[in-house]
Amino acid sequence: MFQSLTDKLAEAFKKFRSKGKLTEADVKTGMREIKLALLEADVNFKVVRDFIKTVTERAVGAQVLESLMPAQQIVKIVNEELTALMGSTNAKLTISPKPPTVVMMCGLQGSGKTTHTGKLALMYKKQGKHPLMVACDVYRPAAISQLQTLGEQIGVPVFTLGDKVSPVQIAKEAVSYAQKNGNDMVFLDTAGRLQIDEVLMNELKKIKEGVNPTEILLVVNSMIGQESVNVAETFNNMLDITGVILTMLDGDTRGGAALSIRCVTGKPIKFVGTGEKMDAIEPFYPDRMASRILGMGDVLSLIEKAEQLYDQKQAEEMEKKIRESSFTLEDYLEQFKQVRKMGSMDQIMAMLPGVKPGALKDAKIDEKQIDRMEAIILSMTKKERIKPDILNGSRKKRIAEGSGTSVEEVNKLLSQYAQVNKLMKQMASGKLGMLGNLFGKKNKFQF
Repeated sequence: MFQSLTDKLAEAFKKFRSKGKLTEADVKTGMREIKLALLEADVNFKVVRDFIKTVTERAVGAQVLESLMPAQQIVKIVNEELTALMGSTNAKLTISPKPPTVVMMCGLQGSGKTTHTGKLALMYKKQGKHPLMVACDVYRPAAISQLQTLGEQIGVPVFTLGDKVSPVQIAKEAVSYAQKNGNDMVFLDTAGRLQIDEVLMNELKKIKEGVNPTEILLVVNSMIGQESVNVAETFNNMLDITGVILTMLDGDTRGGAALSIRCVTGKPIKFVGTGEKMDAIEPFYPDRMASRILGMGDVLSLIEKAEQLYDQKQAEEMEKKIRESSFTLEDYLEQFKQVRKMGSMDQIMAMLPGVKPGALKDAKIDEKQIDRMEAIILSMTKKERIKPDILNGSRKKRIAEGSGTSVEEVNKLLSQYAQVNKLMKQMASGKLGMLGNLFGKKNKFQF
């Protein structure tokens, strides 16, 4: 996400770093570059104007111009102001003290509203809640069946009265149903339109009046650029929304919506959609997003993602295997499966400091390669998986035929495993001390 903006900002910062000391004229020249980068990323003009004014005022102060490393000071200021621009802190979903918490989902047709209704329901189900999804879109063909299919997929019940009943009545009866059946969260999937119109807004207002929702979340497609800000502003003026969900942030977006919506509407971005899978949704953290935009990574989100997928027992077992140097081919395969659950390698690497977004675009890992690896390992006997040293030519040929691969691929897998196993032994013996400092105090990332 934001690759183009990140690249342009990096070029602007290079001009600061090329000089030992900065003058006020140097700062203003560099700020023009940053201004152009933000405008090209489709950030709202007024937002850019105010942002550049604030950053420039701070950057031409004595603390920056007289410091030994003024370029780093400017990057720090830009990072802080980007974070402030997007809301400073994570805005959590409000949970009603008296269940159910009613979340009204609204937005234009095609924004991903129904899908993200399902994503949110699944997210809170995993947190121990008992959500209910409600089909309030009685106009779009197959809207109800789409929500029902999502409900079956994620194991969340769907309330519907068909397409002959008014959405207001459906919403009211759904809340009553939730109160009687122990559903502590209700997600209303309302109708959208191809464009904002009076009929749509009047209906949404009636639903709001009818159920008094705890949250009104606007789902906005970040791919439509500046128009997404206009949509957010209109919905907020009409409904007084409580927050925004930005979708399609994994696409080739210029990022302007993320930087503009909070400032223009005064309402926080609460979640971002990062992919097609039902678990591809994240709480929005302004400071982490600013770090990603500036190419500084997002290690905290990466760690949280790993913690969600890897339980404590598995981690302890793996630690024991590393200590005892008993890391087998079965363990090797399991690690690849865990990593794959976290997303594509591009997504994972983009969260690491110093890794340029899109740096792996020409070296993408073939996701099917992991399937072939699994087939190769599963074609081995238990003994062969534990002691691959016994694999001779005839055994390799048998494994290749059984897995539908080639002897060359079998050899390649064994070579990769040997390298990883060697690394594991070095970690166990403490020879890789630098890895222990990756996220520790000794590690300082310079910009």
